[in-house]
Amino acid sequence: MKPLRHIHLFFLAGSLLVGQDTTINSFQYSTILETPNLSFIKHVYSGLDILEQMDFKPIEGKSIALFTNQTAVNRNGIHILDLLKDAPNVKVVALLASENGIWGIDDSRAKLIGRDQVDTVHGAPIIDMFGKYVHPPHWIMDKVDLVVVDFQDTGSRYSTLIATMSKLFESASKWRIPVMILDRPNPIRGDIVNGPIPRTEFQSYESYHLFPIRHGLTLGEISILINEMGWIKDLNRVDLSVVPMSNWRRNMWFDQTELAWRNPTPFLQNETSLLAYTGMDLFRGTNMNIGFGTKTPYLIVGSPWLGSSFLLQKLNDQGLKGVEFKSVTYRPSGSIYFSRVPQYEGQSCSGIQLEITDRNEFSPLVTATTLILMIHQLHPREFQWKSDGYIDKLFGSDLLRLLAAQKKPPDHLPAQWVHDVYKFNEFRQPFLLYK
Repeated sequence: MKPLRHIHLFFLAGSLLVGQDTTINSFQYSTILETPNLSFIKHVYSGLDILEQMDFKPIEGKSIALFTNQTAVNRNGIHILDLLKDAPNVKVVALLASENGIWGIDDSRAKLIGRDQVDTVHGAPIIDMFGKYVHPPHWIMDKVDLVVVDFQDTGSRYSTLIATMSKLFESASKWRIPVMILDRPNPIRGDIVNGPIPRTEFQSYESYHLFPIRHGLTLGEISILINEMGWIKDLNRVDLSVVPMSNWRRNMWFDQTELAWRNPTPFLQNETSLLAYTGMDLFRGTNMNIGFGTKTPYLIVGSPWLGSSFLLQKLNDQGLKGVEFKSVTYRPSGSIYFSRVPQYEGQSCSGIQLEITDRNEFSPLVTATTLILMIHQLHPREFQWKSDGYIDKLFGSDLLRLLAAQKKPPDHLPAQWVHDVYKFNEFRQPFLLYK
């Protein structure tokens, strides 16, 4: 019997159709807005595009707080803040910023007034929801009629955006303010689920909800699932509405949508690094460098002590699909644009570089965990886990670390999360909005 390399789950959700591409189930606390039928046009339209097609009427006359970042652009690459500038009778009273801010590394559009940042387009204060505040302050929520959420999720549960959004839901529930989600694609396909579900004792901002690492959900589906299940504090719910996409299919990669791409974080520089990130971000729980300080973050793993030639030989024996490896030497160099100082900055590192040859066959999680377990076995003294059990928080349990300690072969691990994948696949079906 061949070892299990990766798990691809493909499925449809059937129910009442809106247009010809969106399936709408009945929800108790959440609403899917009725939108124009654009199925006769074969382009994919995001929730923002749909709202623009509707001349922003669903938010007309509202004072809104906008939770967003640089990824919230329409098909033509125009940011939601610029679009709302011309929207009739819509007032942006606050911008709610996530871990990497509203504009990512390019914050030139914000200006400082005293110690506070203000958006130059709307004159709205920018509230840091990741560092300074956990919940929006009362002096903001007192002015708000509606919270609007629009950002491009990564498709992996490591992103802190979902945790921050959940905290926002808590505040919206407390203040009885409705929330509107502008839906966007899962950029690494919506029909592939993979990885373990976090155990409750290991939940953190990077494994905040009970999603596998690669969850296959859109932003709207995530929001509905959280809201319907009462996964925010004290089982509270919000008055949630979702503006769905048009013409998106679950088997689409982001580039197939032809929507405008913006880097979700400074280190996710293209769709290839985004896919690799789904597995390789686990290395942040170790003392390895994963390409931070190079032009190819998440596509390199290395250190000054790594025996890359021997590791390369062992890797090629694994027969991992959709990826090829080569031995490289590199020197990580930090950047003024990135807040993280790269591991082994300025030091000569030997490493392994990944080349994804078939993204449909490539399993980021199997590849990354194989690399971790093999490096742990080859360098038991040099390889180290970060303190405070950070790897357990990223992975969602202590299983990866325990299997490494037991010197289990790499192909032993994926079978351990098969049950989680099937369980989550079945669980998520009622919340799927697209075929």
